[in-house]
Amino acid sequence: MYNVEELTIEKFHNDLKSGTTTCKEVMMAYIDRINTYDKQNDKINAIILINPNAISEAEKCDEEIAKDKSIIDRLPLFACPLLVKDNFETYDMPTTAGSKTLEGFETHKDAFVVDKLRKAGAIIIAKTNLHEFAVWGENVSSILGQTYNPYDHSRSSGGSSGGTGAGLAANFGLIGIGTDTINSVRSPSSANSLCGIRPTIGLVSRMGIVPYSLTQDTAGALARTLTDAVKTFNQMIGEDKEDEVTISGSKNSKGDYTKFLKEDGLKGKKLGILRSFMGSDEVHREVNKCMENCFKVLRENGATLVDIEEKFDIGHLVSDISLHLWDFKYELEKYLKEHNCKYQTFDELISCGLCTKDIIPNLEDANKIDIHSKEYKERANKRLKLIEEVKALFDKYGIDAIIYPHQQQLVCKVGKTQAQRNGAIGSVTGFPAIVVPGGFSTPDEFAPIGVPVGMEILGKPFSEDTLLEIAYGFEQHSHFRKAPKLGNKN
Repeated sequence: MYNVEELTIEKFHNDLKSGTTTCKEVMMAYIDRINTYDKQNDKINAIILINPNAISEAEKCDEEIAKDKSIIDRLPLFACPLLVKDNFETYDMPTTAGSKTLEGFETHKDAFVVDKLRKAGAIIIAKTNLHEFAVWGENVSSILGQTYNPYDHSRSSGGSSGGTGAGLAANFGLIGIGTDTINSVRSPSSANSLCGIRPTIGLVSRMGIVPYSLTQDTAGALARTLTDAVKTFNQMIGEDKEDEVTISGSKNSKGDYTKFLKEDGLKGKKLGILRSFMGSDEVHREVNKCMENCFKVLRENGATLVDIEEKFDIGHLVSDISLHLWDFKYELEKYLKEHNCKYQTFDELISCGLCTKDIIPNLEDANKIDIHSKEYKERANKRLKLIEEVKALFDKYGIDAIIYPHQQQLVCKVGKTQAQRNGAIGSVTGFPAIVVPGGFSTPDEFAPIGVPVGMEILGKPFSEDTLLEIAYGFEQHSHFRKAPKLGNKN
């Protein structure tokens, strides 16, 4: 059987052209890995549903190649097995948002970005698990349960796009997509040694995605390499008249973002280290050790690093400024009612007995607050102030980007709560951010090669081109990505 471990789009397409493999063979190899490691052996529990049409769609791709091999070059994601977080609508499969309250729910249409990815040639191989309704980062849902980290089965896979993250790390698909309201593309990227892109709000449509907070929601791309993440991201960008922010936002697109993947992308770049996003206690030691190695790679390959004196408290950003919980009830109830779902109000979600007990406090808290209140307006004003404060840092220090660990301590143990994730500075401001593999903690009995750590790179609005130069230059000179050792449940 064809070896799909750490497969890239380029190798896959080259092997299709040479006749080394077929679309069907590759799809079957990925499905075999899902059946072996997700549901048996390691029981990672990342996959909610394997697309029942995946193999037949791959067969159709093989037929297309037989007619005209140039289709491989004409469609950037031709036959690429795509992992889709199960809060994206798909016309041929249910969309549960990880909740039993939406079990069997179908809109019979694709989310805007799913449609674009399919038109670029991608085949959905599976819908992936997420933290229920995408509200937090431990990746526990009532529809499937806990997703485990393939590097350390005693830990979470990060979240809320943790099914996509764990699935890509374990080589259950070639590319993947998730959503990010607070940390949710970057958290699983950090926890699973992946590259994850959270774009500027407005570049990518949110239509056809079960909403959380349209103030902060965006879709993003994840992959094992930055090149594959960018190739996926390229196909997600575009104006959607049903999502007004994309009408102006997509005009800021730089076109094909692969042109910014430059091996010398670090040369001449000035980066600000946000030291207040790095802890000083024993629990922070492993992450800080990895970050110092990252700083060394950056300096050795042409970047200048400066410490940012200003201090930001990530807990304050989440609890006192972020609008995610305040938007949650309004956005989700509106969606549930528009689609005539069985449970349409937070009162019903709370009382039905189907949601996980962990999500109930979030639902109860969101049920008490109102987007039309004075408190909401005060938070919105704080958010605007934060945007200006972060923008000012770029001018004050003359920097191209801000860097910090995505998470100040390692991704949490199963049963614990995620702590000190730093992604809110990007999601609250709406600024773009990219996470790249930043190394591994010291191996132990649960983590045979260590637990992944991710470095986050934050930029000004629509500076994805600059961020990609930095991220790619770093990736090409660090090569920190490693595949997990599967086959022996930790």
